[in-house]
Amino acid sequence: MKLASSLLATVALAGLVTVWDAPLSFVNPSLVQASAQERKQNMKDVTGLTTQQKIEMLTKSKGKFGSGDQLRRYFFGDLEPIAVQPGGAGMVVNLYNKANDITISYCATYDVIVALKKGKITAFAPNEVK
Repeated sequence: MKLASSLLATVALAGLVTVWDAPLSFVNPSLVQASAQERKQNMKDVTGLTTQQKIEMLTKSKGKFGSGDQLRRYFFGDLEPIAVQPGGAGMVVNLYNKANDITISYCATYDVIVALKKGKITAFAPNEVK
């Protein structure tokens, strides 16, 4: 009986510690500060790039997994869906960035950019979005 109650107490304590991070910040506040500084640095890396550098990086990562995430980081809130067309793994969405006059074709199934072109393009050539 003592074994069961001590096991239950151990599990309850472990759950409390993993759910609640206040003890961690109380014991070692520098860990929490380091994490916040790391997040700020990661944001600086993204915002420190010029628009041309962002477009070049997207062009290089076109067709690779993670390029959709890169697209969202670089142009968060700046993309307007203008068309849907067959391509990718079924359908792709053409997203237009008015500030940079660029259209990006995005496949949501695989979270990848399949095409990228200057101007407002409602339909890419079928061989570009395959």
